Order: sequence, then C-alpha cells, then structure tokens
Amino acid sequence: MQIVLLSGGAGKRLWPLSNDLYSKQFLRLLKREDGSRESMIQRVCRQVQSAAPDVPITIATGREQTSLIRRQLGSAVNISVEPCRRDTFPAIALVSAYLHEVRGVPLDEAVAICPADPYVDAEYFRAVVRLLREAERKGAADLILMGVEPTYPSEKYGYIMPASPEPQSLVQSFKEKPDKETAAAYIEKGALWNSGVFAFKLGYALGKARELLGYTDYEDLFHRYEGLSKISFDYAVVEKERNIVVQRYSGTWLDIGTWNTLAAVMPEHTIGRVTMDETCRNVHVVNTMPMPILCMGLKDAVVAASPEGILIADKERSSAMKPYAERLHTPVMYAEKSWGEFRIVDAETESLTIKITLSPGNALTYHLHERRDETWTVIEGRGWVKLDGNEFAVAQGQTVRIPRGSFHTIRAETLLKVMEIQTGEDIDVEDKIVWGG
Repeated sequence: MQIVLLSGGAGKRLWPLSNDLYSKQFLRLLKREDGSRESMIQRVCRQVQSAAPDVPITIATGREQTSLIRRQLGSAVNISVEPCRRDTFPAIALVSAYLHEVRGVPLDEAVAICPADPYVDAEYFRAVVRLLREAERKGAADLILMGVEPTYPSEKYGYIMPASPEPQSLVQSFKEKPDKETAAAYIEKGALWNSGVFAFKLGYALGKARELLGYTDYEDLFHRYEGLSKISFDYAVVEKERNIVVQRYSGTWLDIGTWNTLAAVMPEHTIGRVTMDETCRNVHVVNTMPMPILCMGLKDAVVAASPEGILIADKERSSAMKPYAERLHTPVMYAEKSWGEFRIVDAETESLTIKITLSPGNALTYHLHERRDETWTVIEGRGWVKLDGNEFAVAQGQTVRIPRGSFHTIRAETLLKVMEIQTGEDIDVEDKIVWGG
C-alpha cells in the first residue's frame, strides 16, 4: 500500500502569512499537545504515520516546495517533483509513473490519493487504509472514493450521489459545486461531499495516463510535462468511470482554506505579541512581527501581520480575499528552506537586507552573482565561509565582503544567523549562477 499527498496552492487565501513559496499547508499555526507548533502538512504526515506506520508516504508537489517539505518533514517522505503546475490529472499520472519506475512499486499495489492539508481526526486515515484494503481486494472496483457526510449545505464542494445509503455504495452520479439551496436538496437525497480522496491499483492509473497522455516512460512524461493540458483527475477520469464505488466517512473533515475556517480550529485567540481589551469578541490575531498589536472593541474579526502586509477583516468576509490579495503583488518576504529560513528586513532600489538563519550542518549553495556585491555579518553562532575556493571560520561579530563574480557559500557549525546586505544597480533573484549548474 502507498499513500500520496497532493501538495499545491498559490498561498493567497491566508495572506499575508502565506505566499507563493509558503502556502497554507506549511504555516506553523497548529498547536501540539506538548505546546510546540506544527504545520498542516506536518500534522497530516504525523497522523498517517500513526494510522499506517508501515505505509510509505509520497508527496507530489512543484519544484518550489521541495526544499520546504524537506525542511519540515525530513527524509520521512518521498517526493515526486512536478516541473510546473498542471492540475491533478497530470500530477497523479506523474506520481504514478514515479512510484512504478523510480520506487519500484508493483502494478497491483493499492495507492490512495489525498490532499496534503485537511484538518481531520485520527479516524480519517484509518478510513483511508480501509479504502486501500478495498482497492487491494480481488474483483474490487477500479476506483474507490471517500465521500464525507455533509454537516451543512456547502457551496464550496462537489457532491457524490451514491446509489444506496449503505456504508459502501456504487456511485450514481457527480454534481458540480451548487448554490446553497441546491446543495440542501442534494443532501436530502443522501449526497456526500467529494473530499478528493480515492484509491486504485497503480496499474489502473498508469493505464489511464498512457491512454490519455500517450507517453512512453517516466522520463518522457517528466520532460513533456510543461506541454500537458491542465485538467483535474475528476474531469479526466473519475466522472467518466463506470466501475466506481464510494465509502462513507462521518468523522471530522475540514478544508482549512480561509482565515475564518482556520480560526475555528486554532486553540488560542492570539499568536505573537498581541493585546486585546475586554470588549473584543470572537477575534483571532496572528502576529509574526516584533512590533505589538493592540485590538480594541473588535467583533468577529481576524487580524494577521507579517513582513508582507497586514490583514484586518471580518471573519466571514475574509473568505473572499483571494482576488484582492492577488492585486497586491507583494514580494516574498519570508520563506523556509531545506537549510533554514530567510526574512527580508529592508528593500531599497539598490540595496536589499536579508536575515538568514542556517540550521547546524546546513549550507547555502556554492554560487556567484554577476550584478551585485554582498556583505555577510554573523550575528549569532559559528560556521565556515568558502570564498573562491578559500575556506575560513567565522563567528559572531565577523564580517565578510563578497565581490560580484566571486563564488561563495556559508556552512553552519552551530545555529547560524547572518545579516546579508546586497548592493548593486540590478538586484534580481535571477542573478545567480550555481557552481556546476
């Protein structure tokens, strides 16, 4: 058995904390029993490992998220890298080819596809294991879906119409995202939310992929990926399949995609330096900045502050923020990487100041810039700098100047914090040449 988590998202619905590099599933906002904080993807992987400790996890994601996944999950997962975003059918085709040709997974092995970021209880992944066992069964349907029993007439989800009220039923039809009245009518007829969770034998998915995409092998599909049409697995495969069943799931299942839904599962009302007066009601505040936030007299509101901006919104209205956030075109000011994290402190036309934090034993790539100079000042810890082939130790208080055209890197011996100042007339993220690259 295999579990695949689909990790995507452009990061606009939880602005200003999320961005194109740091989408919602990576935000460390959920509290564990020991008081530490974890992200949605960390919580999901922990739950998978608890429910199915022997089942390998593979995450299908874009290039831009791979280092962040390694940072948060380490080597506990496999990663199928998509060269670019092409919706769920190409992603599932590519990860299926990856599992078979790169990981050596047999064609008759059962695979479950799940989103990487639902807020669920322990029973959810036990239900996923039941899907996998059903898919393994001889004579099973080609596709086994998980249908969630609705708790309200949602306009955000598609609906599955089962043929019977049994725990497992043939699928009668699928319904697009309806309006509220239509959703209520569907629920009266026994409809289930389409959770985007399903299982199949690996050979089934590969057969559909070859039939619809006409590729030869994993390498061919990978190199042709950018030219593939964007289409969901639901449209390409699920809604055309006749040999398909749905299993009911009635436990906790929340799609944490907006500030109001996130606030509903946050155990505390404030994170960071926040003060609220006694008249505030139903207010959640997340502050990742060093300056304090004071809230007075607010009702049913969410406030979020990061280096990329400040959000002050009515909770219900916050679900409509995406088109407005997309107009802001704010640069990425914070991101986690496999080696640590960076935060942009100040940005001017001809200078950029960045605080870099390197985890012990990690290093930046060995690279050069053609159009800017850099200065590194160590503000905490010890490490090693390599500059044009010469390596030397650095520690707190030391400064290193890096002229443009010089190959350079820094490696952390302990937790290492460095202030990097870039200067030049053309400071561009594309101005980077990696050694050997």
